[in-house]
Amino acid sequence: MSYTLLLYHIIFRTKNSVPALSIEHESLLYRYIWRLVKNKNSVLYRIGGMPDHIHLLPALHPSLSISDFMRTLKTSTNTWLKENWQKFPLFRGWRTGYAAFTYGFSEKETIIRYIDNQKKTP
Repeated sequence: MSYTLLLYHIIFRTKNSVPALSIEHESLLYRYIWRLVKNKNSVLYRIGGMPDHIHLLPALHPSLSISDFMRTLKTSTNTWLKENWQKFPLFRGWRTGYAAFTYGFSEKETIIRYIDNQKKTP
């Protein structure tokens, strides 16, 4: 039996860094992403961000590559955001690429605090 714990801190931005992810409706988007991660047999420890970017802290299933996961995530959320354009009228797409950093499980709480404090940092 194999065991892995692939913990990533992933950050991705809106196209041209437009502040298109309204704080008023971000929880709807975050719930959508949480379901997507769960459907990939993965665990989402935290999600948060700002109007122009999102931070995720998932543990990905070992069958998933980060590039395949991000392609699916960005494609799916792009479609969802455009279908929900009334709540996200400024959204025009995601910026090409993303940042992904691996961390040990012992650093999980530190990354969670960082994501939670995004809106508190000036």
